Amino acid sequence: MSLTIPGFAGKRVTVADGVALNVAVGGSGSPVVLLHGFPQTHLMWRHVAADLAADHTVICPDLRGYGDSDKPPADVDGAAYSKRTMAADVVALAEALGYDRFALAGHDRGALVAIRAGLDHPGSVTHLASLDVLPTLDTWDVMHGRAAAVGFHLYLMAQPPGLPERMIAAEADAFFGHFLDLWVKDPDAIPADVRAAYLKASREAVPSIVADYRATATVDVEHDEEDRRAGRRLGMPVTVLQQDWGAALGFDAAERWRAWASDLEHRTVGCGHFMAEEAPTEVVAALRSLLAR
Repeated sequence: MSLTIPGFAGKRVTVADGVALNVAVGGSGSPVVLLHGFPQTHLMWRHVAADLAADHTVICPDLRGYGDSDKPPADVDGAAYSKRTMAADVVALAEALGYDRFALAGHDRGALVAIRAGLDHPGSVTHLASLDVLPTLDTWDVMHGRAAAVGFHLYLMAQPPGLPERMIAAEADAFFGHFLDLWVKDPDAIPADVRAAYLKASREAVPSIVADYRATATVDVEHDEEDRRAGRRLGMPVTVLQQDWGAALGFDAAERWRAWASDLEHRTVGCGHFMAEEAPTEVVAALRSLLAR
C-alpha cells in the first residue's frame, strides 16, 4: 500500500491532454500548493502539510513525471518537461480544485516549477517560497571548476537521450539513494519506509526524471534568458530558504535572488537539503510568516 499524508484525501486530477496528476488534499481555508523535489514525491511535505492544514487547504501533487502522476514521453524540444509546462499543470490543478489564486511553495525541482509559475502566472500566485535552489539561469552560472562536482547529476542528465537513461536505470536505487544519503544531515528524518517509497517511485520514473533535468539544461534556460532580457521579475512576496551554497560555491545567494524578486526574504538554514523533513517546524514558521506578508 502506498504511503500517504495522514488525514489527506488522494485524488487524480487531469491538468492537460493525457496528463493527470496524483494529488493529496487536506485542510480548509485559503489554498497553499506544495511542490516536491528530487528524488522524492509529495510525501516529503507530510509534516509541513499536516501543520498548515489546520487553517489552509493544502494541495500536494506529484509533479508530472514523478510519483503516481502521469509520465508523458519526452519530446524533441523538451517542452513536455519544461518548467513552463509543469507550472501550467499546477495552475490547471488549482483551477480544477476551485482556486484561481493560491500560495505556492516548492523544494528543489518543485521550486523551479514554482518560480516559473510565479513568472508566467503572476495573477495566480499570491505568495511564493523556494527551498534550496537558485533560479535555473543562476544555477548554471555559479557552477565552476571542481566545486561543480556536487552537481554532477545536472551534467549527466543534460546529455542527449539514451546514455543517461541507461546508466541510471542500470543502478537506479544506488543512483537515487546516493542523493538521499548525501544531502541529508539527519538521516532519521527520512525513515526506511519513506526512503523505500522514494526509491521505488524514482526507479519507475527514470525517463521522465531525466527529461525533467534535460529541460533544465535547454528550454528552461531559454525561458529564463527571455525573462531576464524583458526585465520580468517575481512581484509577489517571496521567501527563500537555502543552505549556505554561496559559501561553498563562491556566490552571494541573496544577491542572486534579489535580481528576480522585489519583495524578498532570504534565509540561510543549518539543516540539510531535505529541510521540510529535517526542520519542518522552521519551514512551517517561514511559510506562515510569508503568508502573513
